[in-house]
Amino acid sequence: MKIVLAPDSFKESMTASEAVAAMRAGVTEVLPDAEVIGVPMADGGEGTVDAVVDALHGEHVEVPVADALGRTVTARYGYVPLRQLAAIEMAAAAGLELIAPADRNIMSASTFGVGQLIRAALDRGAEDFLIGLGGSATNDGGTGMLTALGAAFLDADGKPLAPGGGDLERLERIDVTGLDPRLRDIRIRVASDVTAPLLGPSGASAVFGPQKGAGPDGVARLEAGLARLATVASATLGGTQPQRPGAGAAGGVGFALVEFLCAVSRPGVEEVAETVGLERALHGADWVFTGEGSVDAQTVMGKTPFGVARAALRAGARVVIFAGRVAPDAAVLLDHGVERLVAITAEGTPIERALREGAQSLTRATAEVCRSL
Repeated sequence: MKIVLAPDSFKESMTASEAVAAMRAGVTEVLPDAEVIGVPMADGGEGTVDAVVDALHGEHVEVPVADALGRTVTARYGYVPLRQLAAIEMAAAAGLELIAPADRNIMSASTFGVGQLIRAALDRGAEDFLIGLGGSATNDGGTGMLTALGAAFLDADGKPLAPGGGDLERLERIDVTGLDPRLRDIRIRVASDVTAPLLGPSGASAVFGPQKGAGPDGVARLEAGLARLATVASATLGGTQPQRPGAGAAGGVGFALVEFLCAVSRPGVEEVAETVGLERALHGADWVFTGEGSVDAQTVMGKTPFGVARAALRAGARVVIFAGRVAPDAAVLLDHGVERLVAITAEGTPIERALREGAQSLTRATAEVCRSL
């Protein structure tokens, strides 16, 4: 029997690699002769760097960069020397969680640190980039990131705009002649589960601006700024697609990466799966165990367990999803080929205990499933 273990992280309890180890312990306890393959997974958000580093035997690299407010922080990216591959989570530099709620200021929040991460990876020799979008504190259309890479965003007097999305309404000209020439010879893949366009009622400012602290007036200013960015970028580049699904990811970073840096954007779990070799691992598998901290009806919108399940079904394997919490509406997953949904902790368990004992609970639940196989 061949079993592939491909979970995401269980947030605040286990990394994806720790979840693989916990599952493996449960399998080997009951089925010691089974062939067990571990493939830590992610969907482009938190845990993407760790999943790539662990699956491909890479390394973590720490770099001093600016956070969204310009303060120096230590950010980490993953690097796989044999593949010249850099895995970057933009939230490591411009993440909302890096900023205390009282200090958040979406109008001036910048993605400059994301550009610094990309530049550091270029300096290390990276030619292939996997950039996960999610968890950003920004709405600057990726202009900070591009500024760090050598572009200039100028007002009517030819002066650089202030950082953040709040000043983009004054944008008159974009100078891309200073972009790092190494960017022309690399491959960039964007991993994101956000399908929002750059503009409009389902766009970056309207949907995500309030989550990052923007009131109604702020949302209107940010929307106007991104609209101005789209107009000037179109004139500069000879056309852009601000309404492309995913352009609004991370406050418009999805737009900047595709339009200015020729990145390719796909659902995050698909990009990560391709990078870590999930399809190859699934060949000949009988069962696939996946999971994350919580599953519900939204899991089918592109979360890791659903993406893994789809790949497993294509390979002819049967699927079990484990989670710390299985919401009642998660039953929709059973209509998509998933055989079982397994909650690893009993209902009513205090959250602190559930998180603390996550690995033991996952091992125990995996062993119970294996006994029933």
